[in-house]
Amino acid sequence: QAQLVESGGDLVQPGGSLRLSCTASGLTFNTYNMNWYRQVPGNERELVAHITSNGYSTDYADSVKGRFTISRDNSKNKVDLQMNSLKPEDTAKYYCNARNYYFDIWGQGTQVTVSS
Repeated sequence: QAQLVESGGDLVQPGGSLRLSCTASGLTFNTYNMNWYRQVPGNERELVAHITSNGYSTDYADSVKGRFTISRDNSKNKVDLQMNSLKPEDTAKYYCNARNYYFDIWGQGTQVTVSS
C-alpha cells in the first residue's frame, strides 16, 4: 500500500529554518511528481512547492519564493522542503503529496509553528 510519511515539523522562531522530509513507500517513486502543501484550519490547502518526477523542474508559491527549496532523492524515495527565513504566516500543517496520471497520494502532515 502506498504511503507517505512526513517529518521535521517543529516550533521555530521567526527568521529560523526547518527542513521537512517526506519518505515514500509502496509506490514507484520516480514516476510521481511531488508536492508540498500547507493548510491552516478554516482555509483551503495551499500548494507551496512542486518538483517533477525527475527533479529537473521546480515551482513555488509566490509567498515562499526565495525562502523555500524543494528537492528529491529518487534513490531514497524521499522529498525534502528546506524552509529558511520563516515567518509567522508560514505556520500551518504541511502535507506531502505524490501525484501522477493515475494516483493522488497524501501524507498525514507535520505541524510547523513559527512564533517567538
